[in-house]
Amino acid sequence: MSVTVALIKELREMTGAGIMDAKKALTETNGNVEEAVTYLRKQGMAASAKKADRIAAEGITSIKTDGNTAVVFEVNAETDFVARNENFLDMVEVIGNALLASDVTTTEEALALVVGGETIEEMIIQATATIGEKISFRRVARIVKTDEEVFGTYVHTGGRISTVVVGTSADAAVINNVAMQVASMNPKYVSREDIAEEDLNKEKEIQLSILENDESLKGKPEAVLNGIIQGRISKTMKDFTLVDQDFIIDAKLSVGQYLKNNNATVVSFTRFELGEGIEKRVEDFAAEVSAQLK
Repeated sequence: MSVTVALIKELREMTGAGIMDAKKALTETNGNVEEAVTYLRKQGMAASAKKADRIAAEGITSIKTDGNTAVVFEVNAETDFVARNENFLDMVEVIGNALLASDVTTTEEALALVVGGETIEEMIIQATATIGEKISFRRVARIVKTDEEVFGTYVHTGGRISTVVVGTSADAAVINNVAMQVASMNPKYVSREDIAEEDLNKEKEIQLSILENDESLKGKPEAVLNGIIQGRISKTMKDFTLVDQDFIIDAKLSVGQYLKNNNATVVSFTRFELGEGIEKRVEDFAAEVSAQLK
């Protein structure tokens, strides 16, 4: 696979690596961005495995709740101008209400859902023709809680990020604050107990490679090296687990401590960020780096 400017840009935004380092990593991994991130980390050129994607696609994410049910969904447009268009926003409102009133759980089911005599897919096609820009319904998640649980919701910057947290608390505002945390800090898991074994093993492999390339640690006892590896893994996993993260409202507390202080727990969370995984066409960046890629 050829190493394109778009791939280099994506990798640099994820890792902060230099242009030539990013190009080399992609060349070594045959253009696989995820493997290139790991390659850079092993070389000590990327500070973190946690993604920091700059979202490319426009449109909106949104949340609808009613009783014990919530839906979070995403509708895309090509430009921010259209995403703020009144007709577009009215359509999103209609779609959201229809999703909440139904039992759909997949994008395919959502597109086939009939609203006012037409399917959502037909509605999207008509909107594309009327607005003059490609509109697409991208995804939906349906979340159901028990009577004893509460929803915490947060929508950031006009729908750039939407989060739904299911938790237990006598004060719904506590779970709403946690939903804001999820939007801001993008954890992967609720707690360390939820971390996949595959992720732990991958992180251990990365840290082992870093140590092997660190001349200052040559000759250190194995017990010392294992301690360093475990410490670094623990620090990295802190970013991935919600309850271990520093609480954005009060950095003196972890999210777990905040929950404990308020006799609250988190059961699950769902986070949609606009355009996740959608590649944006390259514009000025190509001219900026073309000379360095020759």
